[in-house]
Amino acid sequence: MDNLPLKHTKWSNRLAFDIALMLEGSGETLDELKDRHSVSADDVLVFNKDPVFLKQVNSYRDDIKEKGMTFKLKARAQAEELLTTSWTLIHSSEVSPAVKADLIKSTVKWGGLEPKNDTATEGQGGGVKITINLGGQEHHATAVINQEPEGEVLEDLRGSEDGNIQNAG
Repeated sequence: MDNLPLKHTKWSNRLAFDIALMLEGSGETLDELKDRHSVSADDVLVFNKDPVFLKQVNSYRDDIKEKGMTFKLKARAQAEELLTTSWTLIHSSEVSPAVKADLIKSTVKWGGLEPKNDTATEGQGGGVKITINLGGQEHHATAVINQEPEGEVLEDLRGSEDGNIQNAG
């Protein structure tokens, strides 16, 4: 059985993938799988009652049925197993900080956790963006004005009972 870090279950995604292949008729036999993954028949029965394991196997089966055994599917299964290796290397005192940094950056990238470079993330500091449509004319404005409200204006607004701006001139 796998005894590597990041194993919150006694089964691995690779075992789920291999069982999905077997169930779809294009993989090893159950006995070969048990030997390769070092699991017993009792372990397989326990896994068969685990809803998370069953969901993972069914997800792999659906992918195999819909897409066949694509390179992307094989790479996904392999990448999930390689996360354990990455975790071990990142936490090893024998690995250089540069290698650790590269592994961490790669993991963030593969997980889709990098910040996006679009206008939605540009102005995360708050503020207002105003677009003025000049009735179909082809004018392109590129000026951006960054201005924070001044304290005096805010005090004047707070002092107004009817919500109208007082002393703003």
